[in-house]
Amino acid sequence: MSRRIWVAGHKGMVGSALVRQIEKTDDEVLRVDRSTVDLRDQRAVQLWINENKPDAIIFAAAMVGGIYANETYAANFIYDNLVLETNVIHGAHEAGVNRLVFLGSSCIYPKFAPQPIQESSLLTGPLEPTNEWYAIAKIAGIKLCQAYRKQYGRRYISVMPCNLYGPNDNFDLQRSHVLPALIRKFHEAKINNVSEVVVWGTGAALREFLHVDDLARGVLHCLNHYDEYEHINCGSGSELSIKELATMVKSIVGYQGELIFDTSRPDGTPRKLMDSTRVHALGWKPEIALEDGIASTYQWYLSNRASP
Repeated sequence: MSRRIWVAGHKGMVGSALVRQIEKTDDEVLRVDRSTVDLRDQRAVQLWINENKPDAIIFAAAMVGGIYANETYAANFIYDNLVLETNVIHGAHEAGVNRLVFLGSSCIYPKFAPQPIQESSLLTGPLEPTNEWYAIAKIAGIKLCQAYRKQYGRRYISVMPCNLYGPNDNFDLQRSHVLPALIRKFHEAKINNVSEVVVWGTGAALREFLHVDDLARGVLHCLNHYDEYEHINCGSGSELSIKELATMVKSIVGYQGELIFDTSRPDGTPRKLMDSTRVHALGWKPEIALEDGIASTYQWYLSNRASP
């Protein structure tokens, strides 16, 4: 039996990937533009959910960004994300929507959590200061889902992705995450014949990356096969250093200049690899290799974002 699934945030990187995946199934995608319904407007959100009656909601709307954006726009990151998730989760409950997937982030975990990070590490230590505003908002979203499950029996779940990349990523150097920022930096340095590219930090920090299309498959798999109180990790299970990542992107882009690391800038969390054993046991595993995924993302960037 087909379902009507509202993808909240359908124009973003994750939301658009979810739309692509759902359209391959018998389910119907519901979507609404910000110009029609501002998710920060509680009344407008409630009216829209009441009128459209989705069978399930996947919450992929968020204000996101890298270290610079988190440090610069702290108030926006915590306020906007809290308002977005509160309006949608509470609105779903009020409208009688019994199934919702909340998408969080691996930054919810303590800065020095034991690696690989298990779901049980949540709230066991201090957060990474450079993204604590976003992390606190995402933790609140997890707890909202758990609270509505506990008090009202709602089948609301939370999925925690690792670092994501792919089509429709944000390549704005002031707000982007590390991988799209590297793609843009190396590309612009190549076409402008710049002799060196500077990357923040020492390059030693270890990170895990997952193509957004793999995540979309994982989220739909959880929608269909996961129904527990505890949030669930969704990652690739492999990691590499920022230096290794930068070297890989440099090669894919074809930049011939020098790579410089600005050690006066913060690395962020030293290592962040999630334990995705539970989601793998449900039958989902990533399919897109990192080098292939970066190459296809670079081609998407050339076609959709880069100046001629």
